[in-house]
Amino acid sequence: MIKDIDVVLSTRIRFARNIKDYPFASRLDATSCREIIEKVEAVLCGFEKTDLTDTDPLKAQCYVEAHRISPEFAVSSLPHALLEKGDTRVMVCEEDHIRLQVIKRGFELDSAFAEACVSDDALLSGLRIAYDEELGFLTHCPTNLGNAMRASVMMFLPALAMTGELKGIVSQLSKLGFTIRGIYGEGSEAQGYLYQISNSETMGLTEEATVSRLGDVVTQIIGHERNARERIKAAGVKAYDPLCRAFGVLKYSCTMTSKEFIGLYAKVRLGVAIGVVNEIGYETLDSLFTAVMPCTLAEGERLSEAQRDKKRAEVIKEKLT
Repeated sequence: MIKDIDVVLSTRIRFARNIKDYPFASRLDATSCREIIEKVEAVLCGFEKTDLTDTDPLKAQCYVEAHRISPEFAVSSLPHALLEKGDTRVMVCEEDHIRLQVIKRGFELDSAFAEACVSDDALLSGLRIAYDEELGFLTHCPTNLGNAMRASVMMFLPALAMTGELKGIVSQLSKLGFTIRGIYGEGSEAQGYLYQISNSETMGLTEEATVSRLGDVVTQIIGHERNARERIKAAGVKAYDPLCRAFGVLKYSCTMTSKEFIGLYAKVRLGVAIGVVNEIGYETLDSLFTAVMPCTLAEGERLSEAQRDKKRAEVIKEKLT
């Protein structure tokens, strides 16, 4: 069983790094970008490279929907590449020269951090990484100065949102040096009761301290969410009947929009969590979330909205039967 998968969908550790003697990515030219890609590829052994420079926009968006790259990286006009090995992905020539990230399912901060450090150590030993004794790692955005690490978890918090308790938690998070965002990170909206919680402070803290503090906060939120779910279940069939009905709509609809799917997904996932929906597990349900997103669903085809909605319902029905 994946650790705390009922509340934590995934864990991410991300490092931002820049190479000395090159300007930040916003000032790079095509030649410098290609040089940086070659340098990074040379020190990261065993990584598979995908050159995204001339990738079709629809295909690039599929990478975003799968959380393999950031939305900004998908639309870059300069040479840029993705290096992948297991759970480790490296975006080369994003906002910083190097954005190294490890994403694992469930609540796996320690293992994600350990895995990220392996590749980061290779970068630090094989490249001249920009670093200042007072400011720490030098980054394009000043808010990343210091350890230049973002540790985050993607949490499913429907019960806290429904009971109104989430507002108080969000307020406390900001005071503790953490921020809460939507499913695709900075600037995105929360959908399906999915929230990304990450550290907002990088100066004056070690990476280990950041991981430990986030781990403590997430553990507390998990407890609050589970308690709120128990209260919903204890309220009786009237409270959880909509969750059971949502599974029927999800399984038998002939057409379905993205927005409708996300709403049903959240209800069904909560139903699974409190034990009133037993026909489906987290693995199948969560894999559907990416599979029926617009660009991934289209598989490179130019589909109309009506065609996508029909295909989405067909894919869902096939997965659930």
